Amino acid sequence: MKSPHIPVLLNEVVGVLGDIKEGYIIDCTLGYGGHSEALLKYNKNIKIIGIDQDKEAIEFSKKRLKKFQERVIFENDKFSNVVQKYQNKKIKGILADIGVSSLQLDKKDRGFGFDCDVLDMRMDQSNPLSAAEVVNSYSKKQLEDIFREYGEIREYKKVADIICKNRPFVSARELSQAIEKNFKKRGRIHSATLVFQAIRIEVNDELGELNKLLKSIEKSSLNNCKVAIISFHSLEDRIVKRTFKEWQKSCICSVGAYKCTCGNNHSIGQILTKKPIVPTSNEIKNNPRSRSAKMRVFNIEKD
Repeated sequence: MKSPHIPVLLNEVVGVLGDIKEGYIIDCTLGYGGHSEALLKYNKNIKIIGIDQDKEAIEFSKKRLKKFQERVIFENDKFSNVVQKYQNKKIKGILADIGVSSLQLDKKDRGFGFDCDVLDMRMDQSNPLSAAEVVNSYSKKQLEDIFREYGEIREYKKVADIICKNRPFVSARELSQAIEKNFKKRGRIHSATLVFQAIRIEVNDELGELNKLLKSIEKSSLNNCKVAIISFHSLEDRIVKRTFKEWQKSCICSVGAYKCTCGNNHSIGQILTKKPIVPTSNEIKNNPRSRSAKMRVFNIEKD
């Protein structure tokens, strides 16, 4: 079955998680099943718990992975809810590809792309908050905050001002054109890229969901389990990098402490990637959307 989405770092994911001898891998962002299919083909001993809040993605993956149906559990849910639910199973790997799929970006009726006829951006279609609500109803101050924090846009006040003076916006196309008129394109990157990123993060609470996932892993009873997180922008990558460093710390006393009083036994494992794994030049050439992907890997060892 042909997939509308090219999974990023596919060989690298199989290299990290493919050698798991038995048990389950939780694919937190199942999408269109590319990573899960590769792992199921590579290792006949593993099983997959595939999670996605997008019903369309779940239905597609059920068809794609039909020949592996005895080895796959599907969950239409937010990934932050699932680790606690399945921690009593033999979970030996967790994969989270924190990005928007190509189908979501390319389908005009989902409102993620610059040329879409609607202004939506919801990964979960039952989510009451859409991009239209954010763009047309948020105060100027609220818009400034999300463009500064989630888009890291220098001229966040100007962007908010342009939106407030020109709204309401009905389509993503109208919004991207309004931004394009007032901001120069940087190289091949569309001038509305960071604006759309910020709105999408707000609509889907993407950073909140990532933090909840990491917290649920930390609090779980999982052991001897690899955690691989693929991020696509600096905000996500910073969260993952910082969290993995905290997980590896054995001593959690304050920096100025005269001596250790915490017990020096707080580490829950080891970072397996000193530097993030990034796509090869060949992958970027074949799939330009992979260019900003970074994968960090941690091994939980609580023994």
